[in-house]
Amino acid sequence: MGVLQSVEEVGGNAGSPLRKEAVMPVKKLKQFLDENHIKYVSIQHSRAYAAQEVAASAHVPGIEIAKTVMVKVDGAMAMAVLPATAMVHIEKLRVAIGARAVELASERDFWGLFPGCETGAMPPFGNLYDMKVYAAEKLAEDESIAFNAGSHTELVRLSFSDYKRLVEPVIIGF
Repeated sequence: MGVLQSVEEVGGNAGSPLRKEAVMPVKKLKQFLDENHIKYVSIQHSRAYAAQEVAASAHVPGIEIAKTVMVKVDGAMAMAVLPATAMVHIEKLRVAIGARAVELASERDFWGLFPGCETGAMPPFGNLYDMKVYAAEKLAEDESIAFNAGSHTELVRLSFSDYKRLVEPVIIGF
C-alpha cells in the first residue's frame, strides 16, 4: 500500500493541473510515521526546488537535508538518497552496489510513480513504492535528517535511526 494519494482519489484526472501540483501527500506520510510511532517535526518553508535552496529556506543545514535522486539500476527504478550538499557519482554508485549499469532517471522514467507528489519532491521512502533505496553513509553521521514530504514547501525531520529502521536502505559511500 502506498503512502500517497492518487489523482483519482482526490478528484482529479490525468490531464488536470492536479497532476503537476501536489495534492499534499504529507498527510499520508505523517499517518505512516504515526502508525510506526515515529517522532518527527514538520517544517513549512517558502517554495524552493533545489536541495540547497530548501535548506536555506527551511533554516536546516544542507548536510541534514536528504535529497532523493532517481536512478535506474540495471533497468529498475531506485532511489539514491544523499545530503543536499553532495552529488551522485554514478560510477561510484554502480561499483558500490555491484550493478552492471546505473544511470540517472529522467522525469519521464518516473512520471506517475509518485501520485500526489510534486516532481522532484518525493520522500525518500522507496520501500513504499517497491523500490530499492541507496543512502549515502554521510547521512548517518548526523542524528537527524530532513526531506521533502511530497511538496516543495514542506519538510519532515526525523532521526536517522528511525529512517533507517523504516526504510532499510542500503548504506553506501557514494
